[in-house]
Amino acid sequence: MANILVIGGGPAGLSSAIFASSKKNKVTLIERNSSCGKKLLLTGNGKCNYWNEDQSLSHFHSDDASILEQIITPANLEETWEFLKRIGIIPYIKNGYYYPFSNQSFTMKEALLIECKKRNITIIENEKVEKIEKKETKFVVQTTSTTYIFDKVILASGSKAMPKTGSDGEGYTLAKSLGHTITNITPSLVQIILDFPELKKWAGIRAQAKVSLYEGNKKWKEETGELQLTDYGVSGICIFNLSRYVGRNPKNEFQLEINFLPFLDKNGLEFLETQNKLVKNRTIGELLESILHYKLVEILLKMCQIPYNAKWSELKPNKKEKLVELLTKNRIKVIGTKSFDTSQVCAGGVNLNEINPTTLESKKTKNLFIAGELLDIDGDCGGYNLMIAFLTGVLAGKGACEEVD
Repeated sequence: MANILVIGGGPAGLSSAIFASSKKNKVTLIERNSSCGKKLLLTGNGKCNYWNEDQSLSHFHSDDASILEQIITPANLEETWEFLKRIGIIPYIKNGYYYPFSNQSFTMKEALLIECKKRNITIIENEKVEKIEKKETKFVVQTTSTTYIFDKVILASGSKAMPKTGSDGEGYTLAKSLGHTITNITPSLVQIILDFPELKKWAGIRAQAKVSLYEGNKKWKEETGELQLTDYGVSGICIFNLSRYVGRNPKNEFQLEINFLPFLDKNGLEFLETQNKLVKNRTIGELLESILHYKLVEILLKMCQIPYNAKWSELKPNKKEKLVELLTKNRIKVIGTKSFDTSQVCAGGVNLNEINPTTLESKKTKNLFIAGELLDIDGDCGGYNLMIAFLTGVLAGKGACEEVD
């Protein structure tokens, strides 16, 4: 039997506590907030998108992809899925995205806490771990109010994303104090800031679009989905999935290419020629407003210096080509991303080379295990980051459950 501490009451911490409690281990979980799962309640706009039917490794990211492949395996995903079923989570599936059937993050939080209670896991809230020291075979843990002694420690205290939920990056400090190196931490799944003179005018517009991140002629990544236009730049799931590349490469001169006609399977010029013949007696403004938001139409026509009331047939070839370019290949300079305050997760973290990929035990400090957002693993939008949290929680908890040497 081992005396095990879990630091952090998010999905990774709660999952690791549950698995660590086997073999009659005594498990204590310390959470700095007044209640566990504060950030979990916000996921998926409160609906908790916790899984995705597309489990391709391309949706997961790390500075060391070879070790990532050893952690996110089909067997580990299957075990994690079975665990979620065993605590009573029944999925509601929409477009391959999995939510609790209640469509409430509260359901997931309560299922985890009920399982912790069932296993007699001690949860201490409103307590912050300030220091950890390894003295011989024991961990001396100093909190805001007292000192504890433990045989093993599982670090699952979150990243720097959304600090209002308690994720202030202290976990990185604790990991460093125990010998670990931290790869560069940057915001991910976050809004992108653009250099564009019409930002205030297009703020509030939503449009279906294809967005591509370019550096010169090199295309880094492409996404399709709802684009939210803002007074600082752009937002939306399709943008979030591009943002990690901007954050990880701040010196690169990126451009965002926007295609406001993502449904086209032919040349944009041909499409507008066909539409003009099909929808008769329309001005170019009226023609475009049957497809796009009227404010966006005004902005694009102004950029082309085309009057709203002009007819398509009246436009010179160079004006037509310019309009098609702005509709389908509109490139705008990227300045950077928003901060950790609005990012859903962080890219970077504890170097995976310093972690046993099977047990998530530290190679630097024996009987220390690390799970969740602290690790250098992040995922795309679509439930992937909660998948990582649960999976690494399961692995760390199982790893800590082994006998103490």
